[in-house]
This record gives sequence, C-alpha cells and structure tokens, in this order.
Amino acid sequence: MMDTYSIGKVWPQDAGMLAKVDALLAQEGIERDGNLDYTCAIFNDDLDVIATGSFFGNTLRCLAVDEHHQGVGLMSKLVGHLIEEERVRGNLQLFVYTKVAAAKFFRDMGFHEIARVDGSLVFLENRPGGFDAYLRELAATRRPGTAAAVVMNANPFTLGHRHLVEVAARACDTLHLFVLSEDASLIPFEVRRRLVREGVADLPNVVLHDSGPYIISSATFPSYFLKDTAAVNENHARLDIAVFQRIAQALGITERFVGEEPTSSVTSTYNRIMAEELPRAGISCQIVPRLATADGNPVSASTVRHALHDGDLETVRALVPDTTYAYLASPEAAPVLKRLRAAQNVEHY
Repeated sequence: MMDTYSIGKVWPQDAGMLAKVDALLAQEGIERDGNLDYTCAIFNDDLDVIATGSFFGNTLRCLAVDEHHQGVGLMSKLVGHLIEEERVRGNLQLFVYTKVAAAKFFRDMGFHEIARVDGSLVFLENRPGGFDAYLRELAATRRPGTAAAVVMNANPFTLGHRHLVEVAARACDTLHLFVLSEDASLIPFEVRRRLVREGVADLPNVVLHDSGPYIISSATFPSYFLKDTAAVNENHARLDIAVFQRIAQALGITERFVGEEPTSSVTSTYNRIMAEELPRAGISCQIVPRLATADGNPVSASTVRHALHDGDLETVRALVPDTTYAYLASPEAAPVLKRLRAAQNVEHY
C-alpha cells in the first residue's frame, strides 16, 4: 500500500510518461484512445504511474488503477480530478465508458447507465434521468403506423441527402430524421439543422429531431469525427448502435435507412456494423445507393464543400436543393463560407 502519491497532467509530448500510461492500460486490457483532450496520472514516490485516466470532450475514458494499488480510493481521486478539470472547461454533463466490472463504482459516484455492449463495455452519464428525459421527448412525437429513421450530419444538406430522405419516407408512415447536434463540422449545427428543415418541409411524414449527445456524438462514436484515414474503434460504433436501439424502441422504429458510403472508411465501417447489429434488435438496415450526377459521380457533401472552398457556386447549385443554395448564395452565409475557405481540410465530417 502506498502512503503518499501525487496526481498531475500527462503532457502529449512526454513520450516517456505516456509509455508508462500505456503500460498500465495494457496491464488492464485497455488501449489508449487516439483522440484525447486531457490525460492525467497518479504517481508514487518513485514516479511510477499507478493510476491513469483521460477525457475527450465531455467523456471520461481510459481509466485504470494498478492491481497492486486497488482498494485504497485511487479511482475516486482520479475521477474526482477529471470531473473538476471538465468543470473548469464548462463540461457539466459527463459520460463515461467502463468495463462491466467497474460499472457499480460509477453508479455509486452518481452515474447512470445508458447502454452496454456485448457485456464488455458500459456507457453511463452523470445527469440523473438525462437519457430517459430525451426518450420521453422523442416518444411524445410517436405517431400511429410504421416508423423508420435516418441519421445525418448534412454538412451541408445536398440532393443526395434529399434522395435518402425521400426513399425512406416512401417506405414508412413516419420517418424520424435525426440531425447530428455535435458542432464539430465546418458548417455549424444551427445552419445544418435549418437547411435540413427547409429541405424536407414539403414531406409531411418527416419528423425532425436533434440527435443530442446520444447519436453519433463525441460521447458515443468519437471515431466519426476523426479524419477518414483514422482507424475506427468498432466498439464505439457498437455502442452508438446500442444507444440507438433504445431510441428506436421509444419511437417504434423498425427500419433505419443509411446512404451507401463507397469512399468513406469511417461511415462504411459504421454501416457494416449497423447491418450486423440492428437486425438482432428487430430493426432492418436498408443501405440506399448514392444519388449520382449525370456523369455518374456520387452527389457528395464533400464535393459541395470543395466547391464552396474554391468559390465554385455553379457546381454547388447542381448538387444541392434550392433551399440550401439560397442560403449559401446569400450574405448571411458569409461567415460560414469564410471559415470553409480558410480550412485546409474540407474532407472532415
């Protein structure tokens, strides 16, 4: 048992200390995530790493205590430190991934379980009733008849997105359309949501929802927000789908429609896992071929962003609905276009 310890930040450039963190995580069967905002460690007098934890956005992760130092309250100290760092950054609604065996510890600290994956990963939040309240809000929009879902980032809303919505809306009585709330895209969420709302306004059976932190967010599926060349953590994808299954239950959703993604490794991996997991919950997964231009190229939001970056509004006009074009060609869009044109990489989601 150790008598004294210190806790402090592990700097990204400190390769030696990160190696110690990685060794401890490996001992506990954990691999350090590639996308972290903050990592800390608890050290003994010899500067050995005896506990470590991290967070990305408002999600705690990569938590471990050396097996020889468990049972003396180090995990509580670690989590308390991370929660305080999150509070300083303005993050009060927090999420955590943990092994099933550690779930009780987090419940005792005031976290509440949302979903679990294959008995190996548990996802919790610190806001009592947060997810249940979200489900109740969704359930209030439930309508009689069959229901399906589409989830999209719409960065921005294109004719390809419109095509996907039309196909899905024809196949059900009510289509629940979720727009990703995470503000990690070049086009802000408020603009993306507005363009989707305007772009589907003529479809009476489409109900629009914000995804909140519960569908393809930095909490449930951080791999989505990395560059497309990054490796996808399949457990994150499975977690996001496990959360969606509870959302589907609240709305009576029996089908989810997704666009084919031949050029995106992140989304194609997500689609593959979705096609495996959703049928087990009684939800069919329909992968819709991409809408193509007259010359056979897929209609892509990435192509639109490239055109906006280059100031090519003629190309944009051919790929987006009139409502999207009207916004992008207006003075109101000037700040968004300035941000786009300054970006070095417009491939990002």
